[in-house]
Amino acid sequence: MNLVKAAFHLVWMLVLACFVGVVTGAASWALFEVLDQVTEVRVENGWIVWLLPLAALGLGAAYHYGGKTANQGTSLVVRESLPPALHSSSETPPKIPYRMAPMIFGATTVAQLAGASVGREGAALQLGGSLVNFVMRPFRLGTHEMRLMIVSAVAGAFGGAFGVPVAGAIFALEVQQTGRLRYEALAPAFAASITADYFVEFLGRETPLVNVPVAHDWTMLLRLVVVGIVCGLVARGFVNGLHLVKKAVASYVSWIPARPVVGAIATLGLMLLFGRDYLGLSLPLIDGAIAGEYIDWWVPVLKFVFTVVALGCSIPGGEVTPLFVIGATLGSAMSGMLNLDAALCASVAAAAVFGAASNTPIACIVLTVELFGADMAVPAAVVIFLAYTLSPRQGIYEAQQMGSTKDLRASAIPRRQS
Repeated sequence: MNLVKAAFHLVWMLVLACFVGVVTGAASWALFEVLDQVTEVRVENGWIVWLLPLAALGLGAAYHYGGKTANQGTSLVVRESLPPALHSSSETPPKIPYRMAPMIFGATTVAQLAGASVGREGAALQLGGSLVNFVMRPFRLGTHEMRLMIVSAVAGAFGGAFGVPVAGAIFALEVQQTGRLRYEALAPAFAASITADYFVEFLGRETPLVNVPVAHDWTMLLRLVVVGIVCGLVARGFVNGLHLVKKAVASYVSWIPARPVVGAIATLGLMLLFGRDYLGLSLPLIDGAIAGEYIDWWVPVLKFVFTVVALGCSIPGGEVTPLFVIGATLGSAMSGMLNLDAALCASVAAAAVFGAASNTPIACIVLTVELFGADMAVPAAVVIFLAYTLSPRQGIYEAQQMGSTKDLRASAIPRRQS
């Protein structure tokens, strides 16, 4: 009888997870379609970027006076999906405010229209988590089941956004705790991610797949070690940079709604000095890098600065796309001096910088294979695992719990003292 009940419960969870996949896939599709349109509008009407300070003030005021817990962003979604052993209030049902969905959708749209260097996939995670918390309400699920659905929402949003269903599921299981996978959520996470991927394709948005053939040998892998080390240090710098900018802005600007305005003014100043290529998502930069173009070394540096300024000053948006752009351009810039294929180096570095900053190396290795082909498995593993070991314990998601250590010395058997 218990086996029958367990089977029915599994089937019910999978059905709900597929529904979650449809919801998150549709939300990601809608967000990306809108952002494509507003980016085109901004590029065609260059004067719009001068409205960035006004837009930043409006977004800052909206989140300060009306956001409440929605201000916590993706970290809130991660926190509310944590299992009881890691959750501070295990008996309390997950609470992701319904207002988070329209707020992050609108804020990301406005930020991209005005040219802030923020991402979209992080916004999709918040959008999916909030919507699922709303649509699951009529089913009256228990606390544990609701958390499984939030994990499924993260999987669906990530898998549907990138067109990587396996990596999407693993990301949702891996992002909660460093060095640990949440296996009890395995089946619903995969169901949601696969469904979201199919649904996004059904709506007409396909992820371009680039096959990067690789004939690797030990000399190439040694050169990739250098790439992994640099990517890890860049990820560490990104996380630390965000904290430093947030702390500095909080120290000098007491009125919270004005903090995004500081970021907007700084962004416009940077634009006047270095041009408009680093505004918004900067997708042409990553497209060129992965296509095999050689990128100058200052391109990832400038994208790094633009993004840290925008996010550090609390302009709403995600971190994922900017980190991929930084990583891809960084890999391309290093490929010439290391005598590596530019497309190969850009592809693995893009995943490595994000994987190190988010503490999700396994998901990013799988993502690389799904997007660029099975030949990328070994190069991706070398670069991403090295970058992960050099990244900070606390990544870009503050709610992420500490699991296993990255310090190999901590697992060694202590010597006996005579």
